[in-house]
Amino acid sequence: MIPVRGTEWGATVDPSVADVVGELKVLRKGRGIFSTPLADRVGPALRATCGISEDDDTVGIRRKLSDRLRPLIESLPDDLKIALLAAFALDERARKPFYQERVHWAAITLDRDDRTVRRRIDEGIEQVAALAVAAAGFQPRPRYPSRSWHTEELRVTLALDQPVAEAFEFRRVVADADEIAELDLALTLTAPGDSGESVRETDLDVDVFHGGVLAGRAMESSDRIGMALRLAEPLRRGERHDIGLRFRAAMRHPHYVCVPRHPCDLFDLHVRFGDRVPDRILRLEKVFQDETRQQPPRGAVLEIDDAGEVHVQFRHLAPGFAYGIRWQPAGAG
Repeated sequence: MIPVRGTEWGATVDPSVADVVGELKVLRKGRGIFSTPLADRVGPALRATCGISEDDDTVGIRRKLSDRLRPLIESLPDDLKIALLAAFALDERARKPFYQERVHWAAITLDRDDRTVRRRIDEGIEQVAALAVAAAGFQPRPRYPSRSWHTEELRVTLALDQPVAEAFEFRRVVADADEIAELDLALTLTAPGDSGESVRETDLDVDVFHGGVLAGRAMESSDRIGMALRLAEPLRRGERHDIGLRFRAAMRHPHYVCVPRHPCDLFDLHVRFGDRVPDRILRLEKVFQDETRQQPPRGAVLEIDDAGEVHVQFRHLAPGFAYGIRWQPAGAG
């Protein structure tokens, strides 16, 4: 399955969430917030979000960092909270001179391995950066203009441990013009290149949970099914709207990717394999759609957790490129 359509749009902030993420990853090195000289480790994005001025000395910078970061970290789930408090040396028990030592302390505390904790830290940093920017009150501005509507968030849960694959899609859209009464959506069912299979409109089941009424669907190409979602009331410029959909279809190819026609600010994907654990799972980021079927496949290898799930997240998706995962079914070679 490939969700491919809906005129989407990305957003940036000043400072951007990506800037804050990058600076937090620098800050966690060495002694974290106890590094000296600390001023050299704090860039303009953190200074803006934490209210740090040029006149602040090391003690003042450390206090402002702690005052801003600690409440945000405390709001996270326990595993992320413990991992991040250790990463930045905000937990007194983890004030060790090297980042790796703090990672290992968190791993022991959480009864996880170091690699898992590093992933938790990266995930937590993304969330803290977004919270910090929002708390500082910076307003988003479009990275790419849109004449109709864009996607602010796209969150998908794909269940592959069911008799028929099910994808639950929750999308938040924002109107970039007045009188947006209908959203154009689509999903591609990619067949193996040598299979000779054809796709029919009836191969895809669609249920609308909330946010509109399915007003029509039709084949847009040999494997892409287009859908029109009519809204209860037209949106005005700047209005946000949430929709919830469920798709059910047989998986014709072992991948699931989002290929927006315009950038999407956030794509969050959970995939549940259950007991059907693949031999290999790859992260696909900013690749051409044809490369999703490339042999041999390329991409960062992902680890499946004890529940048989993987979770990936992408920000600022570039139009026309694919983001998601590909897997090699068990025993497929």
